[in-house]
Amino acid sequence: MTLLSVQNLGKAFRSYRSEWQRFARWFGIPVAASEEHWVLRHINFDICPGEAIGIIGQNGAGKSTLLKMITGTMQPSEGQVQINGRIAAILELGMGFDPELTGRQNVIHSAGLMGFSAEQVQHSMPDIEAFAGIGEYFDEPVRIYSSGMQARVAFAVATANRPEILIVDEALSVGDAAFQRKCFHRIEEYMNDGMSLLLVSHDVESIKKLCTKALFLKSGSQQEFGKAKEVCDEYERHLFGSDKNEQEQVIQGVNGEQQSLALIDPELLSVHDLSYGDGRATIDEVWFENSSGQRVNILRMGENFVFKYRVSFKSSVKFPVFAFLIKTLEGISLYGSDTQSLGNKTELYESGDSVEIMFSLRNNLASGTYFINCGVRDNSFEESVFIHRRVDVAMFKVTQQTDNNQVGLINLAAKFSTLKNDNQIVDKIGK
Repeated sequence: MTLLSVQNLGKAFRSYRSEWQRFARWFGIPVAASEEHWVLRHINFDICPGEAIGIIGQNGAGKSTLLKMITGTMQPSEGQVQINGRIAAILELGMGFDPELTGRQNVIHSAGLMGFSAEQVQHSMPDIEAFAGIGEYFDEPVRIYSSGMQARVAFAVATANRPEILIVDEALSVGDAAFQRKCFHRIEEYMNDGMSLLLVSHDVESIKKLCTKALFLKSGSQQEFGKAKEVCDEYERHLFGSDKNEQEQVIQGVNGEQQSLALIDPELLSVHDLSYGDGRATIDEVWFENSSGQRVNILRMGENFVFKYRVSFKSSVKFPVFAFLIKTLEGISLYGSDTQSLGNKTELYESGDSVEIMFSLRNNLASGTYFINCGVRDNSFEESVFIHRRVDVAMFKVTQQTDNNQVGLINLAAKFSTLKNDNQIVDKIGK
């Protein structure tokens, strides 16, 4: 049985010479538009029970527009969407929430729009409140919520009862690591019971791990639909191997240099980091280099690389500590160190000094996308004080050989051997 069927779906935005012509078009009167811009066209795919389909593509490819037409918040210009079951969607963060209402009131409102009766909402309310886990804020106005709190309430109400299809558009990326794992655990349980998942994400590795199929959109057109790994590989070939002129235009100007397509993923360049400190110094620039000294944000497993950042001092600081920390997308800390732990003593820096910090590392991470933090501390006080710290300041991607089936977060460089009865090693496999 097909839960969702998308047939020749398309969306165009049209301009008319007058509002009367637009009004006439609503009633089916054939009126030619003065301008017509197609943002999505000729999209075809089906979803069956238990399937997970990932939607990938660069910004502006039409991913969010497609989801809005599937959920009915936007009407298609051509084609149709056939749905056999209840859809729960988490699209734009907090979409549909009234900022002046409390979390509880917004739950009642949202659940009602999803078709639940007042009795069903009241029955589910304790579970929704417990799953959201925001405590007394549940009865406070949503306008004072953080983005993470909004995500908690939105997911809790959308999944209070198992839908046939769950649609998620990057909304969980703002939640903390523990809550994200809680969400994915619920998704896994529901999928085992036959729920289907439609997931939009820029993280190709997550699509490969979570989804059975993937849809690659390019400039509003369906580029490819099929097995998740094959489609994701095609998407990465598009980003780093083809359309060279188009990609070079995106990459030009990054730190004033034009980078190689095989080394830079433009999707990872826009990062909104959290920055704080006492102002005695600032971290002005952050980047990665490979063993050849080229700036990169794509690294291969097992290769050496360098993490660098430039610090400008606004006042005198004696023996500062320079640090970094690598984390997963979910916020899990993987590895961090600093000059003090490494036994490197720094010096006295005066106002106006600029210094380039460099940490040389071996890439033992598995394939995936990661964040990095960096900071400058003053340990001369009873408690360490951050002179400047930038959290999630940059992202980088780790890739692996196509014939490597390694899974997990780290690469422990496993080797394999066998012993016969005489305890002689007869096989040895691994690098």
